Amino acid sequence: MTDNRPQFLLGLLERMIEIREFEEGVRFLFLEGQMPGTIHQCQGQEATAVGVCAALQTDDFITSTFRGHGHALAKGLSMQEMLDELFGSETGCCQGKGGSMHLGNMQKGMLPGIAIVAGGIPLATGMALALRMQGKSQVVACFFGDGAVAEGAFHEGVNMAAIWKLPVIFVCENNLYGASTRVDLVMRNTRISDRAVAYGFTGETIDGNDLLAVFEATQRAVSQCRSGGGPFLLELLTYRRTGHSRRDPCHYQPKSERQQWFDRDPIERFAAQLQSDGLLDAAGLEAMKSQAVQRFEAAVEQAKAASPPTLRDLETDVFVSEAST
Repeated sequence: MTDNRPQFLLGLLERMIEIREFEEGVRFLFLEGQMPGTIHQCQGQEATAVGVCAALQTDDFITSTFRGHGHALAKGLSMQEMLDELFGSETGCCQGKGGSMHLGNMQKGMLPGIAIVAGGIPLATGMALALRMQGKSQVVACFFGDGAVAEGAFHEGVNMAAIWKLPVIFVCENNLYGASTRVDLVMRNTRISDRAVAYGFTGETIDGNDLLAVFEATQRAVSQCRSGGGPFLLELLTYRRTGHSRRDPCHYQPKSERQQWFDRDPIERFAAQLQSDGLLDAAGLEAMKSQAVQRFEAAVEQAKAASPPTLRDLETDVFVSEAST
């Protein structure tokens, strides 16, 4: 990566900008009533998705949550297949059957998002066990929020992964709030990475708005998993700039706290770093943003014209046991 490092770094920034512009565009489409369903957005958390996925190989897997747009784009899903899905089209990444809360594409290494809090943790552990039993070298990165740590599925999943030394990276995006409840109201020890010690494996707390810190920490985690060293818990400290869901005005977030985190915006920080290093100028940054908006708008127009699922599609992608036939 040494010779291509400038291009690699610019690519990371471009992907974060793509996520931000996608989320901002989708927000207005939903507010205007052009899309069905609901949304849970990730503006402000772009570095967690991009930093983690950049350290994975294309055949590695991730599991996601109902706040999964950024994870999907970071893992290689296209704006087009995602917008087709959000508009409920048969050309969507889940054939229009998943919507915002269940985005994914197994061919690109992303299990469709799981809306149950902590629901992806035992699945990621099971996937890691399956990969190990098959003698494969892939790892699984499992995204979840700080609220998931209070669920039994978290403790059961990480304990099993620790006992069997499974190749799974547990990625906690700690944005300080489980819906509207601040993390220090529901746990005495708010350093979530400490939970790993209780189960006998490695945990680290990282500035989740520092893209390269996230990337480098994930590289360490991937190396440990691939070498048979067992699971890894990454706690990424970050902050969402929007509400829990689309109608949440964020009144529970103090203005001073919001400003403090907005001043640490991951995109602005990384762009400033690249400009300081001479890899980017103001014109280049604006071009990245403009191109991302243009790609989004073109994908929206195509998604609006895409065909919805048919009645016959009700009978596809459905498991039927032999006993019921």
